[in-house]
Amino acid sequence: MTAEAAVTSKRAFDGDTAELQTLCVSITDCHHSTPNWTDAGWIVVRSENIKNGRISLRDASYTDETTFRERIARTIPEPGDLIITREAPMGEIGMIPDGVACCLGQRQVLIKPDAAKVNKHFLLYAMQSQFVQKQIGASDATGSTVSNLRIPLLKELQIPLLGDKPTQQKIAAVLSALDAKIDINNRINAELEALAKTIYDYWFVQFDFPDAHGRPYKSSGGAMVWNDNLKREIPSGWKAGSLDDLGKIVGGSTPSTLNPDHFGQGMIPWITPKDLSNNKGNKFITRGETDVSEAGMRSASLTLHPAGTVLMSSRAPVGYLAIALNPVTTNQGFKSFVPSKGYGTSFVYYAVERSLPTIIQYASGSTFVEISGGVLKSVHAVLPNKSVTNAFCTLIEPIVKRQQQAEVENVELTQLRDWLLPLLMNGQVRVA
Repeated sequence: MTAEAAVTSKRAFDGDTAELQTLCVSITDCHHSTPNWTDAGWIVVRSENIKNGRISLRDASYTDETTFRERIARTIPEPGDLIITREAPMGEIGMIPDGVACCLGQRQVLIKPDAAKVNKHFLLYAMQSQFVQKQIGASDATGSTVSNLRIPLLKELQIPLLGDKPTQQKIAAVLSALDAKIDINNRINAELEALAKTIYDYWFVQFDFPDAHGRPYKSSGGAMVWNDNLKREIPSGWKAGSLDDLGKIVGGSTPSTLNPDHFGQGMIPWITPKDLSNNKGNKFITRGETDVSEAGMRSASLTLHPAGTVLMSSRAPVGYLAIALNPVTTNQGFKSFVPSKGYGTSFVYYAVERSLPTIIQYASGSTFVEISGGVLKSVHAVLPNKSVTNAFCTLIEPIVKRQQQAEVENVELTQLRDWLLPLLMNGQVRVA
């Protein structure tokens, strides 16, 4: 950061600040190479694992011990250390959870807070503040927008300091309480999702749905017949079809970006694959980063899909899923399923999710991988009796409602945390 930029940043915060490097034991760049990926072994924190102040290892990546030792040779990542992303995205930061031994992936920096100078949780929140994030995205000496968080810039970041460590601890405690509730909701939803998937597999993969007497169908001797299309036995009365039989497969488009009146906020929800990527870990979605106007809808011949539509990204990347909680429209990177053929949303969602390995396998393209509507319609699917799928949707409805409630609550908690963060960091709100 230039001296002028540092002065400007200092003026933007009415309080004491300190350079990040003075608050840390060390600031260490990552190993500049791609790890040797393995199916198990030592955890590698990837940039996509770091989001909204958290490091989520739900979809952890692994490497072998030799690679792990090479990547921790400069410094050993420890619980309580911070990892910040250098680019794509830039400035995402999270704290290594307790009990986790890991190494860094690419385009990351390890920050070891000095416990004698700053509360580590306070530092985590301070670096998420708009005051610090604006410095990260500031222009360099040439006036060019920074696209890579360079180590010198990182070390010179001005960090707001509010009072002594006990004061910092109180501020961090308020924000941590909100994050803790969000984490609890996420864990509850993960357990509920595992339960729902188990029920789906039990009914529609093992075919042990309740028979007329409430007994598991196949295990109790229910009639099974061979199906040549599926190359397997299925319950008598069930059929073979394709994903096209689950619902109407619909796409989307993008209004001209040359007309600023086509986009904005508080308009018609318009979802992109990036929105699904940002929504990863959630099951539902209400809107994306940008909405479209009615004029934009008309110009691009967009169709509003009803609540309950199962959205699936068909490129960049293929296979991200979410259920629309309200009417939405999408860009062209989707092949979504409107449950209009007698199958409920929950059944369609899990049937499509179960087919993702085949869908991804069929995807192709020279510029980017994509799945076409025609190919999607050729993917085989088991078509149960609708009385069974209706019973399934009814059974898991309480699970679905609880998941919706938790996700909506998390949105509200996140908004509250993000509203409090600058007020606490600027000293406008004080903790007693």
